[in-house]
Amino acid sequence: MRRAAKRMYALVDCNNFYASCERVFDPGLEGRPVVVLSNNDGCVIARSQEAKDLGIGMGEPIFKCRDRIDAQGVVVRSSNYTLYQDLSRRVVETIGQFVPDIEVYSIDEVFLDLAPMAGRDLDELCRTIRGTVRQWTGIPVSIGVGTTKTLAKAANRIAKRTPESRGVHRFPEDEPERSRTLESIGIQDVWGIGRRWSRRFLDLGIATALDLTRVPPTEVRRNFNVVAMRTALELDGVPCQELETVVEPRQTLVRSRSFGEMVTDWTDLSEAIATHATRAAEKLRAEGGRAGRISVFLNTNRFREDLPQYHRSGTCELLPHTDVTPVILRRALELGRGIWREGFHYKKAGVMLSELAFEHPQSGLFDDRDHARDERLMGVLDRINRTMGPRTLQPAAVGRPERQRWQMKRAHHSPRYTTRWSDLPRTR
Repeated sequence: MRRAAKRMYALVDCNNFYASCERVFDPGLEGRPVVVLSNNDGCVIARSQEAKDLGIGMGEPIFKCRDRIDAQGVVVRSSNYTLYQDLSRRVVETIGQFVPDIEVYSIDEVFLDLAPMAGRDLDELCRTIRGTVRQWTGIPVSIGVGTTKTLAKAANRIAKRTPESRGVHRFPEDEPERSRTLESIGIQDVWGIGRRWSRRFLDLGIATALDLTRVPPTEVRRNFNVVAMRTALELDGVPCQELETVVEPRQTLVRSRSFGEMVTDWTDLSEAIATHATRAAEKLRAEGGRAGRISVFLNTNRFREDLPQYHRSGTCELLPHTDVTPVILRRALELGRGIWREGFHYKKAGVMLSELAFEHPQSGLFDDRDHARDERLMGVLDRINRTMGPRTLQPAAVGRPERQRWQMKRAHHSPRYTTRWSDLPRTR
């Protein structure tokens, strides 16, 4: 007999998020097909519904669909991650006005614990949240509600695809509607199953979510693992995943980018490494951490079989743990110079900070740095960049932006509406 579930979860999912963000400050894009491209304008990574209806595929290289894009009048945008992160934060803050316990699952998905809302009309609450998010941020969202996170995810999928739901759908709890809904969900569409597992399930005759709930949990675990077993239990209404309201400290911090054009000169490569190291140090300080190890890696383009290939990395300890830009920058350039070799066309470089500590570490025996001075200096640096704009002050080693040939290609980049005064939209 199925155990009665006492929890209630909701999943708020931003519809076609990147494309929706591009529309917020450019209403002329409403109703038009929009695609957003990956780094260096390589592949399609986001599509409006209109673009999906034209058959433009996720991950499709832009050169393969260029003729269709031009013929159908599709609007193309380069990735504007600053804008997307800012609007994501605003969506989360808006949702937090209504529900205290939330888990930010991804840039465009938020789980809610609705148990504290017991006694309220949850459908009405979700419609209020949806309307307020649209009004305050301009982002359309869909909301699925269920007694487990997996069922909330499934309900959200139904909300997106069923116009009569008006963007909010609660997974049914009563038979036989519950069974009919589970039967309508293909095993490949169950959250957490994935392509490889779905093939194995199909081989076992398990084609729908309902089929999975009818398999004994111990058998699912024996044939797969405990994660698959929990998914099966959640589909059957048994909560196995609690809301993760506390974010675990990260273990590593990586900054890297593929170059807009291949780099053959150390000066250009050193500027890229310096830029990544500087950004990593800033991010580390913003999160209150310090790094005990740094690594630098260089890669050529593995798709260019006509060119010699080279892939190397170097690493060293940071003693004591540090978040100071000059220290991290110096070590990064030393490592980069040590693994650099002439005669190669480099496509990517990156910096990784690891062994992160989020408590003040003990100083080493031979540590003679003035940490109080470092802290004041970094505080002033961050404060100026925060108030005057990113990269107002930065190390000379990163070079001048107008000469950075290695920077990503962003031929269709939209303005930085939320972070740059000069890009604020103006009425005519």
